[in-house]
Amino acid sequence: MDLELPLLIIRIALGLTLAAHGYNKFFKGGRIEGTGRWFDSMGMRPGKAHAFLAACGEIGSGLFLAMGLLTSFAALGFVGLMSVAYWTVHSKNGFMIINEGWEYVFILAISAVTVAMIGPGNWSIDHKIGWDNELDGYAGLLISAGGGTLAALTLLGIFYRPPKEEPAS
Repeated sequence: MDLELPLLIIRIALGLTLAAHGYNKFFKGGRIEGTGRWFDSMGMRPGKAHAFLAACGEIGSGLFLAMGLLTSFAALGFVGLMSVAYWTVHSKNGFMIINEGWEYVFILAISAVTVAMIGPGNWSIDHKIGWDNELDGYAGLLISAGGGTLAALTLLGIFYRPPKEEPAS
């Protein structure tokens, strides 16, 4: 079977899913203001700035992956964003998403890395401009997983200040 259609489907599904999260931060619920307050409460300060940047990153990385444009760098965005979400929100809740666990963010990140390694396929902008075979394979792994993890660790190291836990009385 030709893998172009399945690869296009997974790129679009992953990309639009992440982009929808960014859209939600801008236009639904508490919007950037409310998301910013939530980010502040978990220790990502300044919350409003991080909410704005997270929303832009989710929309940008999602749309770029869906289009197959700078695919390995779009996957880097997935890994960075999902790693920060893992550390700040989901890690303490176990694996299952039903308990706010890290299952969902793991699947998004690892799927994006897999696409970066396979490459965007012939039905992509990267292919049309001749970048599809330059940044996949181990280069795609290094860019997406390595770059995304480094970006997340840098962001967390500079900005993450978790609230102090109150001692039990």
